[in-house]
Amino acid sequence: MPSRSGGVLRLLAVPTLAVALVACSSTPSGDTRQDAKAQIDIWIRQAPDSDSAKTAQRLAAAYTAKTGVPAHVTAIFDDFETKLQQQGAQHKLPDIVINDTAQLGNMQSQGWLREVDRASFPGADKLQERTWKAATAADGKYYAVPFSAQSFVMLVRADWRKKLNLPVPRTWADVAAMAKAFTEQDPDGDGKKDTYGFDIPGTTQRGYMSWYASTFIWGNGGDFLTEAGTGHWKPAVAGDKTVEAVKFLQDQFCVAKTVNPGAVNNNTTVAHEVFEKGIAGIYLTGPYVLARFVASLGSDKIEAIPLPAGPSGGPGTLAEGEHVYLMAGSKNQDGQLKFAEFASSVEGQTIGMNGDKAGAIVRLPANKDVDMAKVRQDPRWQVFQQAYDSSSVYTPSVPNWAPFRQETADGLNAVMANCATDVRQAMAKLSDQLGAELTKQKALAS
Repeated sequence: MPSRSGGVLRLLAVPTLAVALVACSSTPSGDTRQDAKAQIDIWIRQAPDSDSAKTAQRLAAAYTAKTGVPAHVTAIFDDFETKLQQQGAQHKLPDIVINDTAQLGNMQSQGWLREVDRASFPGADKLQERTWKAATAADGKYYAVPFSAQSFVMLVRADWRKKLNLPVPRTWADVAAMAKAFTEQDPDGDGKKDTYGFDIPGTTQRGYMSWYASTFIWGNGGDFLTEAGTGHWKPAVAGDKTVEAVKFLQDQFCVAKTVNPGAVNNNTTVAHEVFEKGIAGIYLTGPYVLARFVASLGSDKIEAIPLPAGPSGGPGTLAEGEHVYLMAGSKNQDGQLKFAEFASSVEGQTIGMNGDKAGAIVRLPANKDVDMAKVRQDPRWQVFQQAYDSSSVYTPSVPNWAPFRQETADGLNAVMANCATDVRQAMAKLSDQLGAELTKQKALAS
């Protein structure tokens, strides 16, 4: 790919950048020697040797073929953030990290990221506006290039629903009724009471309980935080709509008992298996497991259904995805920039989508010019796309969302694990904790 005058995108000379280069490079910020032929090291949060890791390798190979810049992919799933912290402490960050949108604040606050000048980025206007918003830090500046998006809908055992003559749910009451039927009416026909409605990854690990519950909270018109002026926020988790959503979930755990056993300790790896093994029939999740379940269960057994609007609001669904992060201290900044441009192009996005096969690292394309109907034939992808377009909500642009996600996961997990917990009191306590974190991050509205 020919070089462009001024670079593919340029760094802005701001104090945070100087801090980043000093913190993460073994040489002073102005003296990092550049080598346009140096290998680009790419880290991605995927299991080694997985289909997704292989897709990332194909993306890197295509980038090398396009630019002549060598690239190497390192796929890590377990303890990804811990290992990245270790690299940062040793001033040996990779050149590129493909990681969750919600990790932007955590990495930017440590001075790890190069700032992106959106105005000079080729094809910036081709990337969806809401993905650019997700690449914005609390200071209003961009620290990533959008790569992949996703929303969350319910994957439902279609064969179970049809066997029990249940309608497509239109309300939360309908969803609860379907979960109860899946739990009590032997939908798999084995004569045993060994199935459940909800498959929930409810562990506190990596904030999963908060991650799962967020779609219900936003889907009922609730929230974790409310913006009150640019860069300032107030806790909203004790509001009536949030309390109502959390109480709905607690009732599934504690009253209806329609949640798979052990859910409060399960991460997504376990939750995938719970659905795959026919233990539970309603899995609110992202599109990244669709191809896997189609292959393991059969296409006719799975349907994608949006979570209906809650009784007091919505609809709403968690919006997530991955960015291409350009890490500070790279010896090949030009190569970094070219990778970001290629990964967000139609060609790069198409490679990352991987058709209808397992291993997609681009779930929903960030690039508006991608015709998903030509890349993917499975119409269930369109359900996720429509949910993203119509009702998706990204996490708040606080300086660092990671502590908030962990605190809300801890609080929500306790509510589900202890059925004697008063939800309103628990949310009031959590509200105080979120206020303290906002104060710590100097983001609490007066």
